Amino acid sequence: MKGKSTVACALSQGLHMRGRLTYILDGDNVRHGLNRDLSFEAEDRAENIRRIAEVAKLFADAGIICIASLISPYRKDRDACRALFPEGDFIEVYMDVPLHVCENRDPKGLYKLARAGKIKGFTGVDDPYEPPLKCEIVLQQKGTDSVTPGEMAETMISYLEEKGYLQA
Repeated sequence: MKGKSTVACALSQGLHMRGRLTYILDGDNVRHGLNRDLSFEAEDRAENIRRIAEVAKLFADAGIICIASLISPYRKDRDACRALFPEGDFIEVYMDVPLHVCENRDPKGLYKLARAGKIKGFTGVDDPYEPPLKCEIVLQQKGTDSVTPGEMAETMISYLEEKGYLQA
C-alpha cells in the first residue's frame, strides 16, 4: 500500500492522460511554504485545512482539477471546506486504512516518534481522526489485500466519469 501522495500522483497522471489539467496540493509540501507558520495544534490544523481549501478553490475557479492530498482529521474542518465550493464541486475521498497498516508503512518514522512521546497531537495516536459520515468515495485497504495506487486512481476516475465531471 502506498500513501495518499502516491495515490494523488496516480490520479493526476490518469486525469492528464484524459486531457485534464490538474494540480496536487500535498499537505507536507504546503506546510513547507504557505503554511510553514502553523503548528500541529488543533487551531492551526484547522487553519492549515482552511488555507488549502481556499487555494483549491482558486484552482477550481481557473478550471483546474485540484487534488488536495492531506490528512484532515476533523469533520467540522472538512465540512467548512465543502461549504466553500458550489454544490457537487467538492469530492471527499476517504482512504480507509487501518492504523496498524499506516504504522507499519511509516516512511518518515513519525508514528514511532509519536509513540515515543516526541510528537504530541499526532492523528491516530494521541489525537482523534473522525471518519467522514458522507464522503463521495471510500478507498479501502484491509490487511494484506493490496490495492495499487493505479487501481485507486481508476476508482476515482470512474466516479468522476459516471458523475459527468470529465465531460468536454
